[in-house]
Amino acid sequence: MNIKNIGISFLILFGFWLLLNGTFSTPVIVTGLIVSLIIPMWFCARCDVFADMRLTPKAFFYTFIYLFVFGFELVKSNLDVTRRVISPKLPINPGIVKVKTKLKSKMARLILANSITLTPGTFTLAIEKKYLYVHWIDVQDKDVEAATKDIVQKFEKYLEVIYG
Repeated sequence: MNIKNIGISFLILFGFWLLLNGTFSTPVIVTGLIVSLIIPMWFCARCDVFADMRLTPKAFFYTFIYLFVFGFELVKSNLDVTRRVISPKLPINPGIVKVKTKLKSKMARLILANSITLTPGTFTLAIEKKYLYVHWIDVQDKDVEAATKDIVQKFEKYLEVIYG
């Protein structure tokens, strides 16, 4: 049993439990504690989802910053795609670009790929070691370095601190 995986999963599940219930009565808290402990023990006993995650104050701080940066990029991209859709000229230049990541952790690369996919206008097609292939609604530059700067760098610097 991996205590680190179970502990982090427990904290995340219990936090969501409290947010979704919206009340802090004793039965809600006790039920949340029990359910939030059983689920990770049942499903995460053999998984190593959080094995690469650093448990330092700096990593926790960067996790919260990452969530805000991701939220900002999500809103910005939604507005950009909306503008493109309602524009009579439909200003798009779609294409597939290859971007490079410095992330060493598989989980960090997965989170990066999912963050890119969840941001409207981009979609991660494949991950091959240190490269990601991304479909981009408006290709600015097919050069690996330029595309990496436009798509990856805003997320990568935080994930490097969180996952190494």
